[in-house]
Amino acid sequence: MFYELVNFSDQIGALNVFRYITFRTGGAIMTALLFVFLFGPAMIDTLRLKQGKGQPIREDGPQSHFSKKGTPTMGGLMILSGVTVSTLLWANWSNPYVWIVLGVTLTYGVIGFYDDYLKVTRRSTSGFGGRARLGLEIVVAGIAAYLLMRLATPQFAGKLAIPFFKNLLIDLGPLFVVLGMLVIAGAGNAVNLTDGLDGLAIVPVMIAAAAFGVFAYTTGNINIARYLQIHYVPGTGELAVICGALIGAGLGFLWFNAPPAMIFMGDTGSLALGGLLGSIAVATKHEIVLAIVGGLFVLETLSVIIQVASFKLTGKRVFRMAPLHHHFEQKGWAEATVVVRFWIISVVLALAGLATLKLR
Repeated sequence: MFYELVNFSDQIGALNVFRYITFRTGGAIMTALLFVFLFGPAMIDTLRLKQGKGQPIREDGPQSHFSKKGTPTMGGLMILSGVTVSTLLWANWSNPYVWIVLGVTLTYGVIGFYDDYLKVTRRSTSGFGGRARLGLEIVVAGIAAYLLMRLATPQFAGKLAIPFFKNLLIDLGPLFVVLGMLVIAGAGNAVNLTDGLDGLAIVPVMIAAAAFGVFAYTTGNINIARYLQIHYVPGTGELAVICGALIGAGLGFLWFNAPPAMIFMGDTGSLALGGLLGSIAVATKHEIVLAIVGGLFVLETLSVIIQVASFKLTGKRVFRMAPLHHHFEQKGWAEATVVVRFWIISVVLALAGLATLKLR
């Protein structure tokens, strides 16, 4: 919306500032942050009133979690509202990448919301059926991946970029849709598995969003892309605005989600935010780099896969509890210790991912 003010820059020169992605990204951060700060308390009160007993607590989980009984969930609504409003205000509406990423985010948010709704109404930690939910996620991710492949220039359409190499591209053809589908749906579920402690998921998500804001801006700027010798993907620079909106909304949410949490993110938020990161990774040709920047989410997912496979094959568990953050809780780490140390890991991994811009 504000981008359209550029059309009047001939009459008012100061309006030309809305042309710059960096300025609008900063505006998106502040707008989303203020939105969540202003409307967050009312949302929390409403959700607490509607949900009554709050999110059901896992019976076989760490004993310390039972003190959180009664905390409302679906806090992702706060984040998604802030991201959506801020993106609509500051992004360029004529950019198709914006609508595809926003579409994936909101659709995954709806799927997560339904899952949270079933958990709250049924008073159970089991929500939406696993296969049905995953099926919907895959369909949405497949459509998004197909559209992103069609948007790409002939040079990149259907091709996977390999980090650390200047011009190495693997032509997957139609199979690129399958890859994109796995990246988007996988990212959504990986963030969902990480969301298990107060503040644990939102900070790594913001860190990843900051990294991918840089990737989006650099790959979408022909001069910077040439200087860094990375792949130039026209139009993706606008996705930095969405990343900014996510950072702002995430900061606002963290104010209420910091230990002890006043509200949980729920699947409404975690699934949607993972889908957002995954779709931006596919759009900017940084699918593999997402596994580096989001390495914490990968570790959490692998811990669940390893635990399930080991128990089914040998009857023994590798970890005391999965996902991984529960394993360390069971070892005696305080919740705050687990959270902060996982944040540190996320920062290190994000820096490693950003290094791929120059190490080529």
